[in-house]
Amino acid sequence: MELTEVQERSGPLLTQLLAVWERSVRAPHTFLTAEEIARIKEYVPSALAQVPILVILTDCGVPAAFMGLAGDKLEMLFVAPESRGQGLGRRLIRYGMDRHALREVSVNEQNPQAVGFYEHMGFQTYRRTERDEQGGPYPLLYMRRGRTSGQANL
Repeated sequence: MELTEVQERSGPLLTQLLAVWERSVRAPHTFLTAEEIARIKEYVPSALAQVPILVILTDCGVPAAFMGLAGDKLEMLFVAPESRGQGLGRRLIRYGMDRHALREVSVNEQNPQAVGFYEHMGFQTYRRTERDEQGGPYPLLYMRRGRTSGQANL
């Protein structure tokens, strides 16, 4: 697997990443309806184009996983379902920690596999919301690496 920080985001690359995103979302996000996935999918290309730091893991030139960072916050992390269990998410997170001082994530509470992954990577919940950042009925957990001072807003 080759890890690359991508500067230029061509149409074909965005199309490949959108496909990884969609396969990844359909696998663990059983709480999302097909209609909701289609709605979210509309703004994913813009998010991919605008995220300040985009890191991709490719297998023979084909994206298998990617993450987007803004400052010290993880904005997105998606691993193709066929590539799960190979340490790709861990590799991306460690890269973010080592190269970009990654220390914050937000994750859907209804995705316990992702919550457990971030906890395993050293993140702890410091805040919870009833709705996601787009106002949808999907509770979010906000997590930080290291010790947190209390569990306010949980």
